[in-house]
Amino acid sequence: MDESYSGLPTSHLLGSVPAVLSEDKEKSTASYEAPEANMQIFPQNNGGGKGPGYQTVGGPSETFEEQPANNWRGVFNVASYVQYFNVDTDIVLNRLLSSLFPHNGDFFSKIDANPDLYGLIWISTTLVFVLASVGNCATYLMNRHTDTTTSWSFNVSYMSLAACSVYGYAILVPLAFYFTLKYLGANSSLIRLWCMWGYSLFIFIVASFLLLIPVEALRWIIIVLVGAASASFVGLNLKSHMQGSDFTLVVIAACLLQLALAVFFKVYFFP
Repeated sequence: MDESYSGLPTSHLLGSVPAVLSEDKEKSTASYEAPEANMQIFPQNNGGGKGPGYQTVGGPSETFEEQPANNWRGVFNVASYVQYFNVDTDIVLNRLLSSLFPHNGDFFSKIDANPDLYGLIWISTTLVFVLASVGNCATYLMNRHTDTTTSWSFNVSYMSLAACSVYGYAILVPLAFYFTLKYLGANSSLIRLWCMWGYSLFIFIVASFLLLIPVEALRWIIIVLVGAASASFVGLNLKSHMQGSDFTLVVIAACLLQLALAVFFKVYFFP
């Protein structure tokens, strides 16, 4: 029985596939051409010192090009000023304490490696709000001390006056001394001058709360002592900053400006 089944032609069975002739096979092979393979070569990414690799999608657009500060385009680039805000809490507190206790004018030696503008902006802004708010409170307490029927009123002009005076002094005065020292042949740095003058204003924030005492004679004593301390801080540091040079008049002018600023605060914000 096995022999009878094996003798049947397989081409007539249900589901069988007829054999392909060798000639048809050669024709079909000759008519079929494999598509040409396109191999794409990705550009190598040699940046970052991490060895050869390939660029990721969106890599070039995510890079941030920093402009150097000495380039004219760096003036309008925020990245150029990042280095002047690279300070932490300990550094700022140390510089604030140095401005309160000017012993030997070593402030420039502390900021020589890392002068900052954080103190200038933060201290000036804080002083503006303190003068406007505490000045109104001190004026009310002083009027209340002489006249018990005085009612509370907030003088909004204190805010604009404090902003113009504090920001103008903190920016323009160091800038004027910088050009003066350059004209006289001294080696000076504008960033270091801005940093020192900014921290010299911190003592006026502390003094503003002491000026709340409604005693006029005591107020004048406080403001004179505070102005003298701030003037000593600026004068001693300027003198140490210009070692080997005789700029006595420049140091005296800086001290007198600090005293004049203290008197200005007393007259206009704590009358």
